[in-house]
Amino acid sequence: MSDAQRAARGRRRQEPAAGRPVLSIVVLTAVLLGAVLVGIAALGGIDRSGSEPQWQSAASPAVASPTAATSPEPQEISMSATGDIVLGNAPDRLPPDDGAGFFDSVTEALAADLVMGNLEEPLTVDTGTGKCAPGAAQCHQFRAPPEYAAHLRDAGFMLLNQANNHGYDYGEAGYRNTQQTLEEHGMRHTGALDQITVLDVEGVSVAVAGFSSYSPPNNSLINLDAAAEVVRRADEQADLVVVQVHMGAEGAEMTRVTPGTELFAGENRGDPMAFGRAMIDAGADLIVGHGPHVLRGMEFYQGRLIAYSLGNFAGGGGTLNNNGRLGWGGVLKVTLDPDGDWVDGEFVATYMNGNGLPVVDEQRRGLDLVRELSGSDFPQTGAQFDDDGTISPPSD
Repeated sequence: MSDAQRAARGRRRQEPAAGRPVLSIVVLTAVLLGAVLVGIAALGGIDRSGSEPQWQSAASPAVASPTAATSPEPQEISMSATGDIVLGNAPDRLPPDDGAGFFDSVTEALAADLVMGNLEEPLTVDTGTGKCAPGAAQCHQFRAPPEYAAHLRDAGFMLLNQANNHGYDYGEAGYRNTQQTLEEHGMRHTGALDQITVLDVEGVSVAVAGFSSYSPPNNSLINLDAAAEVVRRADEQADLVVVQVHMGAEGAEMTRVTPGTELFAGENRGDPMAFGRAMIDAGADLIVGHGPHVLRGMEFYQGRLIAYSLGNFAGGGGTLNNNGRLGWGGVLKVTLDPDGDWVDGEFVATYMNGNGLPVVDEQRRGLDLVRELSGSDFPQTGAQFDDDGTISPPSD
């Protein structure tokens, strides 16, 4: 028990009673000394930890310690996030050993109070409703066995975003199957239309909402007013708001962020800059982007970080192209206080190996690219990076 706890319980020093007959000086001394020692031991006056004992007069009322009487305030929390995750493509493009140890090389890098990822495929059996017609060219559909959710859980993932262009590869049934298997493995999900997922993270409530250009069934990033309303509702429900968003054109050369709408294969993939800033204006504290399959720069807006794309993180069984920049990704690590104010951050560069598994990149190629892009695309607001990946707001 701490000294504060002892004080809160009203410890008092007992005084020996007066007016007792004196038998002899020796007996009297022994009696008085024994009474004092017994009283001290009984009331906890002896501090056996080695510090000085603390006393309180019997005439003084007990005063509770402020720290004991007041619940501790929520503290800052850490969050980590990744870009696109594909665990494999059943039945014939799966990782070695059925994915055993899939994330072992990056588990330490992922560690945080809240670990998030963008799950770019359903975890489901074949529902018979794949989006690609047999033999269709330039059409990609993915699915991994439902039990592969264990790989995500074992890596420390706590929440997966489903708002992307592959979440519904096996229809509504495949989407629901994914939600079910994530929940069965103790994880949360976000990304469905009007879905706001609220988590308690070390006493801080965090709301996460996912957006894509496919609405319905996801929250739309195209309609900024509707998207901002989702974020405002999320802000009313939690201390912190995180936006997961699948946005921007795809391809090895699509690393730059410029104002305006981006198109890919005839699809409107949103205006990433306008979206990110509008969501922060609506109450978001962190924007986690993915979709282009390459890394993009990061900027601070109103003191909040926008990561425009975290690239490819995992493509088990060779499902995602790992040539050059397409093989680079990373783990974004951010620490915020309960008001959403920036504390610190880090970017850990990764790459996909020959089996599509994520590995920490000792060459830090992704870090070098993100640093370069942040400076060139956002000369005034770009995030700054130390050689070890530490992220800082731009200096005044």
